[in-house]
Amino acid sequence: MTDSNQAGGVLDRLAKFAADLVAIAHTRLALLSTDIEEEREHLLSLVRWTLISLFFMMLGLLLVAVLLIVLLWENYRLSAIAGLAGFFLAAGAISWYAAKHKAKAKPRLFWSSLMELEKDRQHRDRS
Repeated sequence: MTDSNQAGGVLDRLAKFAADLVAIAHTRLALLSTDIEEEREHLLSLVRWTLISLFFMMLGLLLVAVLLIVLLWENYRLSAIAGLAGFFLAAGAISWYAAKHKAKAKPRLFWSSLMELEKDRQHRDRS
């Protein structure tokens, strides 16, 4: 082999290596972008459930206050107000539980990106 063939072979290998690095970086950045988008969606959902929960809890507290005011009034209004207050407080508690469960059940940030990088490391170590 001549020096020009060896130099050309080395340059071709370096070019292929650089192209592979760019492809890997592109894949990882795309994965990172997807992870960030999933995290944003999770956060928006969590905020939504928290706002729903707060709305129902405040409405329930308002009805409890009305119930206490009407407590000394006539007998028939109490059961309707107590029922509504119980319903809204239960709806608020269920919404709060859903928000708490959603916050705890979320996957680790950048989990899929980390797993792909681990696979790359293992593949590199085997080579």
